[in-house]
Order: sequence, then structure tokens, then C-alpha cells
Amino acid sequence: MPVMSTGIIRFHQTGAPEVLQWDSVEVGEPGRDQVRLRQTAVGLNFIDVYERSGLYQVPLPGTPGKEAAGVVEAIGPGVKQVQVGDRVAYSLQGSGAYAATRLVPAERLVKIPDAVDDRTAAAATLKGLTAQMLLRQVYRVRKGDALLVHAAAGGVGSILVQWARHLGAVVIALVGSPAKAEVARSLGAQHVLLTDDDWVAQAKAITGGRGVTVAYDSVGKDTFMRSLDALRPRGMMVTYGNASGPPPAISPLELSKRGSLYMTRPTLFNFISTRQPLVRAAQELFDLIARGVIKIQIGQTYELRDAAKAHTDLEARRTTGSTVLLP
Repeated sequence: MPVMSTGIIRFHQTGAPEVLQWDSVEVGEPGRDQVRLRQTAVGLNFIDVYERSGLYQVPLPGTPGKEAAGVVEAIGPGVKQVQVGDRVAYSLQGSGAYAATRLVPAERLVKIPDAVDDRTAAAATLKGLTAQMLLRQVYRVRKGDALLVHAAAGGVGSILVQWARHLGAVVIALVGSPAKAEVARSLGAQHVLLTDDDWVAQAKAITGGRGVTVAYDSVGKDTFMRSLDALRPRGMMVTYGNASGPPPAISPLELSKRGSLYMTRPTLFNFISTRQPLVRAAQELFDLIARGVIKIQIGQTYELRDAAKAHTDLEARRTTGSTVLLP
């Protein structure tokens, strides 16, 4: 079978960003139901950090990355979903996106509309599908719902703010700095709070003392209990990230005494495990991007070989919006 070499980021042990190394591996021809994809842009996500650091265990050596965009170079037997030359994007449950070229299951690819460029697609696929899951499936947001959105200037948060406003929600954005507060306001958040302030009391005041309908918390340990405190009776806590570390274990009675709260910890791939819901969610996302309803904020780009620097900046909260790695 013909093989070709490709550049790739790998880590042979978990730890700090410095464990990420630029390497070269061989890529063969696509097998049944696979395509060989020449990647043009790779999305950076916090889950990449979790795997590199060892918070989420993966086989070693590991290659981070859940999403990318590129051009189909070759297709294997049985592939009907795409053709050679198609511009496509993907978000996979498995990792490995930090590569210039790779083999990908064809059924997990979605075609990129002409109105959406590759960098935007790479920055938006995992984060945008996550936002679609959170707003349209985990809790179906309705006009007038009050939402608390953590890390509102970040990759998922910035999409949540725009999409929620489009749905008619009242968005209370929580950010870590005045500069990020300006970003959240520019995205359409009606209320912007700083993490250093008493944002639980402020959120209660904004909602007339009642509390928010849903809290979307990607921060984890540092904010989890306060997010519960910010909810209205029978409100929903959606914990979907661990940027500050895993949330604490709690007794179900904590939900009861705060007003019979609901709590969920969704994982995107349980919502797009088959092709039909994947394509449906991606079409909804890309349609809103193409129409300008959602603008993907690519705050910074890095060369793929500089992935360690990108991880360092992400963990230090020095990034805004989405980050794209360029093979």
C-alpha cells in the first residue's frame, strides 16, 4: 500500500504543554469507509488540554485534537458521503486532529458550505455543535429564558451568546476581565458580569430575585456551587467543562434545598452518535454562520508545530474567541 509522510503533534507522556512534540508519521491509503484528508485548519479546544495533561486518559503516544477542516484527497471503498475535492469538516470522539494529513471515517464528515471558509469551519465545528447541543437539545431555549453563560468570550461561550440572543433569550455573560467584557457585549449579551464580583447576587438582581433559568458552566470547580446558587427554583445546571478542574461531588440534597434543581453533564458525542443527527446539527450551525447570525471569533492562530505555545496561552486565559492551528 502506498504511504506518505505527514507532520503531526504527539505526546509520549502527559504533563505540561512542553510534552507536545512535532513529529512525522506515515499515512497510508484510506481503507473501507475512510477518506484521506489534507487538513487546512485544526481547531483548539480545552478537551485537548485535558488529554495532554492526563485529566482525561488516552493511549500513549497521543495526538490531541477533535476537529479540523480540509480537502478530501482520496476515498476508500464504500465511501458515498463525500467525493475527492470536497471541502469538509469533522468533530470526532477520538483524538488525532493535530496533523497535516490523516485518515477519517467518511460518515463523520460534513460538507462545508461555500459561504464558510475552512478556518471558520475548523474553529466552529466542535464548539458550534456543542452550542447546538446545549441550546437546542440539552435544554431547548425559549424566548425570554434567562441564561448564565460562563467564559462568554471563549470559543463555545461566544457562540452560545450569539445563538441564545437569536433565540430571544436574556443572556447574562460571565467573563474574567474588562477586555473580555467588551467582547461579550459586542456579541450581544445584555448583561455582562466579572468573575471577581459577586455575580450570583448580580444575576439574582437582574432576574428580579428569582435566578436564571439555565446556567451553562464550562469552568467547573471554581464556579460550580455558585452556579447552582444562581439558578431559579427548578432551574437547570449544565456543567460541560472543567477549565478550573473537575466540579466537586455533591449530594442530591444540594439540588433539593436550592429549589428542586435539575443537573446534567452532557457529552456532545452522545447527541451526534449517528450520521443523521450530526448532519442535522451541522446544517443548522453552518446555516446560521452563513447568514451572519453567528460570527465566529478567531482570536488567534498558531502554526500547528507551535501547539505547545497555543496550549500555554489557552490555559493562561490569554486567548479570546476560538483558536486555530495551521498545518
